Amino acid sequence: MAKGHKPVAGSRAFWPKKRAKRIHPKMGSLPEGKGLLGFAGYKAGMTQVSVVNVRKGSPRHGKEVFLPATVLAVPPLVVAGIKAYKKTSEGLRDTGIVWADSISKDLPRKTSTPKKTKKSLEGDEFRLVVHTKPREATGKKKPDLFELPVKGGWDEAKAFLGKELKANEIFKEGEFIDVRAVSTGKGFQGPVKRFGVTIRNRKAKKKRRHVGVMGPRGVARILPNSVAMAGQMGFQTRTEYNKQILKFGESLTPKGGWTHFGQLKGSYLIVSGSVPGPKKRLIMLRKGIRAKREEKLEIKHISLESQQ
Repeated sequence: MAKGHKPVAGSRAFWPKKRAKRIHPKMGSLPEGKGLLGFAGYKAGMTQVSVVNVRKGSPRHGKEVFLPATVLAVPPLVVAGIKAYKKTSEGLRDTGIVWADSISKDLPRKTSTPKKTKKSLEGDEFRLVVHTKPREATGKKKPDLFELPVKGGWDEAKAFLGKELKANEIFKEGEFIDVRAVSTGKGFQGPVKRFGVTIRNRKAKKKRRHVGVMGPRGVARILPNSVAMAGQMGFQTRTEYNKQILKFGESLTPKGGWTHFGQLKGSYLIVSGSVPGPKKRLIMLRKGIRAKREEKLEIKHISLESQQ
C-alpha cells in the first residue's frame, strides 16, 4: 500500500546551499590520538567485493556476502613544510612556515617557495604542509597542496619534514575511517530535482514544477530556509562516517580501465560503500571520530568486470 505522507526530500542540515570555497576541503574536527590522523587520495571508481560476514548475530554470519565498495588511488604524500599557529582571542593566527630543504620539481607549478627559510617555529598548533603526487595516480602534473594537522609539538612535526607519507602507515585494514569531499556539482536546478517536491497537476496555475505555497499572503517577511526553491545543487562539502577499509594493494584495474579515470597502477585502498564526489576528485581521509570496533574481513573476490 502506498504511503499517505511524503515529506519533502533534501536535507536542511546544511545552509546555505552554495558552492564550496575550494575543490578539496579542510580536515575539520579530529579524533583523539597522537601523530598523523589523516590522509588524502583520488577517487578511481566503484566495484563490488565478496567478503565473509563476521558480524555476530547476523543471519548471514559466516556466509559470503557482496558489498559495494569504492577504490581510491593513494599515492604517497610529500611533506614540503610545517606551518605554526598561535591561539588568540580572534582564533588561530599563523606565525610562520618552515620549508623542507629539497622541494619536488612539480611543487612550483602550484606555489612559489622562498630560497631562504626558517629553521624552527613556535606556536600552539602545528600542521604539515603536504602535496600529492598526481603523476602516480591521475596523470596530471600540478599537485594539490593542503595542510594536515598533527597532534603534538614542534618535535613531533619536525620528524615528518621532507618525508613521504603512505596510507598503510597511518591506517590499517579493518579500520573505520571518515571521508570528506566536495560532492559532484550539478549546477542551478529547480525545486523538483533539488528537493523532490511533488509535480503539480495539470490545472494548477500555469506551471507544474514549482512549490504550491511559499508562505502566508501579504505579510512582510523573508522566506524561511525550509521553503524548497531553485538554486545551486551539488559541489558542496560533505562528510560521511565509518567507511571500513577492506584492503590495501598495488595496481587494480577492471577490464577496459576505470571509466573517466584510466588505469590504476600505483597504491590503492578499498573502502566499503560510496564516497562523495566524481572520479579523480581529491578525497580527504581521517581516523574515525565515531569509529566502530575494528573487524578485518576476509575478501573472497573483487569484481573487475568491464565498466565501459
